[in-house]
Amino acid sequence: MAKKKPKALDNTIVLNKKARHDYFLQDTFEAGVVLEGWEVKSLRLKKVQLIDSYVLIKDGEAFLLGCNVTPLNTASTHVIADPSRTKKLLLHSKELAKLFIAVQQKGNTCVAVKLYWKGHLIKCQIALAKGKQDHDKRATEKDREWQIDKRRILRQANR
Repeated sequence: MAKKKPKALDNTIVLNKKARHDYFLQDTFEAGVVLEGWEVKSLRLKKVQLIDSYVLIKDGEAFLLGCNVTPLNTASTHVIADPSRTKKLLLHSKELAKLFIAVQQKGNTCVAVKLYWKGHLIKCQIALAKGKQDHDKRATEKDREWQIDKRRILRQANR
């Protein structure tokens, strides 16, 4: 009897695909997220949206804005659930300083790329980003389509 391969664990909760479309991502950082209990329960069921979320650096701290966590119907009744609550991100002071200096430069911003599990903790991957213009977006899409066509041609040639 053949042994079954163990399934690869998918620890990704949500990806921000729009960030890769709208920005050139430069440096990435891993940040912890300060959450409430009802938010963790919603994240287990992947009831979260990262589209249009960004990172604000203020007073030496980083905050995640625009992340929408949909509360569950079974959440506790005595807790008032705010879906678009500002979440604090936990970063080292050197990382915060590097992000703060980079964001001060023109054209740079900091966006949330994905939320994922690391052990029993929820982490947020944030990236230093520079905005794309329309012609850059078209060039990226054209290059992606060419890569797909190239793989298709090679596959047919190897048959």
